[in-house]
Amino acid sequence: MSTTWSAYKRARRRSRQAWAILGLAAATIVAGLSWFFTTGQFSTAEPWAVGPSEAPVYNPGWMKPLRGAAPVTPERASDALERLPVKGRGAKTDYDRAAFGQAWADADRNGCDTRNDILRRDLSGVEFTEGSSCKVAGGSFHEPYTGAQVTFQRGQDTSAAVQIDHVVALADAWQKGAQQLTVQQRQMFANDPLNLIAADGPANVKKGAGDAATWLPANKNFRCHYVARQVSVKAAYQLWITQAEKDAMKRVLSSCPDQQTIYSAR
Repeated sequence: MSTTWSAYKRARRRSRQAWAILGLAAATIVAGLSWFFTTGQFSTAEPWAVGPSEAPVYNPGWMKPLRGAAPVTPERASDALERLPVKGRGAKTDYDRAAFGQAWADADRNGCDTRNDILRRDLSGVEFTEGSSCKVAGGSFHEPYTGAQVTFQRGQDTSAAVQIDHVVALADAWQKGAQQLTVQQRQMFANDPLNLIAADGPANVKKGAGDAATWLPANKNFRCHYVARQVSVKAAYQLWITQAEKDAMKRVLSSCPDQQTIYSAR
């Protein structure tokens, strides 16, 4: 069977177009896989949630400034991030919670322990146990990590539904410079309102001792504040970050370049 010159050219054109389409499809697949195995796997694994964009630090109504706490410089969080030392993660084998002093001490000496101070700071409609002006019995809030409306009710089977999260986890801090702090400084770190947020219990358990490279709040509205708060805490206590952690923080802060450090009185 003979083929005309014009038919031959049309066939060549169609062949080139087909190869171009296949090449574009292959490039798209490669780019998609590259995105998934870097940032995408975290995004697709997490449900979209909408909630608060920030959390309180200090309420002068009943809290007192934390004496001896290092000041945080008011500036762009991305600028503060660039000054944090980048090092490898230290060993965790000798980590002990007791190295950070008494849990929920009355660090600001206002007569109430830190856990109840943070519950009172973060919850709405707070109720106290009978005969106490410190011990929080119940309340509710728009929880910042999940974006859900959460109710707290004190009780053996219910208290764990709301936990007080260390924004920079104690074990993470231990591996990134806290071993070099004094016992008093570590106790201050563990009770500093800047480093504490009332959070959904299951979300806090899932976070564990993770840093920004391994865990971020499902409520994406809160991520800029959350990362800025981590940067502020690490700057205040002269802790370092890993390269993976810095990369993750930079990705978050790139979406909010004017995000400030968290420097409310504490």
